[in-house]
Amino acid sequence: MSLGIVLLSATLSLNSHLPPLQPWQGQSLSLMQQDGLLTTDFELSAGKESPNYEQTNAFIKRLVAANPTQFKSITIGQSDQGRDINMLLAVEDSQFSPAMMTNNNKPTILIQAGIHAGEIDGKDAMFMLLRDIATGKRRDILSKVNILFIPILNVDGHERSSQFNRINQRGPLTMGFRTNAKNLNLNRDYTKLDTPGVRAVMKVINDFKPSLYIDVHVTDGADYQYDITYGFNPSFASDSPAIAKVLEEQFVPIIDEKLTKQGHIPGPLVFVMNKRNLKEGLAGWVASPRFSNGWGDIKGIPTILVENHSLKPYKQRVLGTYVFLDGAIDALSKQYKSLHKAIETERHNFPSELIVERSYSQTPDYISFKGIKFKQFNSALSGHQEVKYLGESIEYEKLPVFWQKDVKTKVKVPNAFYIPPQYSEIVQKLSLHGIEVESVSAPTEQHSGLTQLKVSSYEFAKQPFEARFRVSAQFEELQLKESPVTEGWYKVSTQQPYSELVTHLLHPLAPDSFFAWGDFLSIFQRTEYVENYALEPYARKMLKESPKLALAFDERISKDDTFAKSDEQRLEWLYEKTPYYDQAYLKYPILLSYQSK
Repeated sequence: MSLGIVLLSATLSLNSHLPPLQPWQGQSLSLMQQDGLLTTDFELSAGKESPNYEQTNAFIKRLVAANPTQFKSITIGQSDQGRDINMLLAVEDSQFSPAMMTNNNKPTILIQAGIHAGEIDGKDAMFMLLRDIATGKRRDILSKVNILFIPILNVDGHERSSQFNRINQRGPLTMGFRTNAKNLNLNRDYTKLDTPGVRAVMKVINDFKPSLYIDVHVTDGADYQYDITYGFNPSFASDSPAIAKVLEEQFVPIIDEKLTKQGHIPGPLVFVMNKRNLKEGLAGWVASPRFSNGWGDIKGIPTILVENHSLKPYKQRVLGTYVFLDGAIDALSKQYKSLHKAIETERHNFPSELIVERSYSQTPDYISFKGIKFKQFNSALSGHQEVKYLGESIEYEKLPVFWQKDVKTKVKVPNAFYIPPQYSEIVQKLSLHGIEVESVSAPTEQHSGLTQLKVSSYEFAKQPFEARFRVSAQFEELQLKESPVTEGWYKVSTQQPYSELVTHLLHPLAPDSFFAWGDFLSIFQRTEYVENYALEPYARKMLKESPKLALAFDERISKDDTFAKSDEQRLEWLYEKTPYYDQAYLKYPILLSYQSK
């Protein structure tokens, strides 16, 4: 940072550029402890600061020391910079193993904070709640649920701490950075699994099988009255609609009532279509599987995304998160049977078609919305009309919300995918996702009627995204007369509990598939070529022996003037028809079977 920027920053109040605040005095202020056993760093700072990595781990040790039969800390992974990613287990009677938790007749809740390390509200809220459990104030909680808590998932980003990491967020005084040490966003990594943090979460979910997964964030975007917004893919656009209905009908009322009684304003998880004019409507986002809540929806794990309002003070957000988590635990303990039934329903749902991509509907729904008044002005800086929020409440009785309801891409679900042995790293990723993969050992005739997809057109992204060059493509289907599948291949059936996730990962038309993320870029390169002196006589002989091929060549010349005038296109067309042409070029190596067993 230059000296000029340092001096300029020193003259400005950290929040002077943000919209005016509305006064708040919620009942949840009484949750804060001023001194005494296990007072958190957040409370000692009067709700202004969050502890660093070292202080966080020290508090975890204090919790465990206070009650080692209820608390245990384990390391679930290591970051790229070598920091431990720790998880705290809270359970009665030292039942810390996955088997014990699975069999103690209580649901398990996984609570995750700091996947975006600057959005750290969940860490300080949960430390307060765990303190209240440890000191006996909330003995009821562990009699109802088992708790898994990851205080900081993005530990490297957490230590890239600064007062200047998030310009549109009120506190804490210093906060971590959004991405990890490799500048990767962990909440875009739930399919490709490039980050050690998300890989660690996958292992936790596979081992402990939580009944509810909560991922705590802080918003960007517009100003409004809500301080705690949260949501999940709605039932009308969910891959697990039975689960979504239970969350909508049986969880939301319990959580909202608790938040409201404690002086918070819970709101829907929506975004703004035009950030310069909220009146144009809200964006009803449906998360794809690159996101935690989209991945959970597709896998059939009840997952709630919390997005606290960035413009509310840190103290208010943390206390609201405490109340939200308390409400979610209460709802889980009361509605677990209904939720478990919905989970089992989705585990046995094997769709024949699957929507893998959605777009925003052109026709809105309408909702009431607690907004903040704003005015628009012409900015001399941007040369555009900008918005200024005024800090006064406004009630929108009928605000349009455009949900991602429209189907953009739908695919036919194969009965199984077959993966060749050279792509064992794909098999490893599938296993991390908890997907069952079979090794092929039967004779090849059992794998007849296979389809291979060949790229007919494609486009690479013009710049990297999450350290990948993404690719989109269209395909033609090739029916294989002989099966290449033999011992050493892998079979991935879609007739298994995570059927939808299998298709999202392995069907190349799915936008969050391994293909779309660039795991198969080598099929776009050719490594053997032909010299014209060899091709010209070979092609002449080939056309003479095949009148049908010669007719096709003549027709192409007569109908395509560009082709007719291009020696390169003409010879390339002929080369492609020879047996010397690379038969793997532009062919997706994972095969699809649409035949039933």
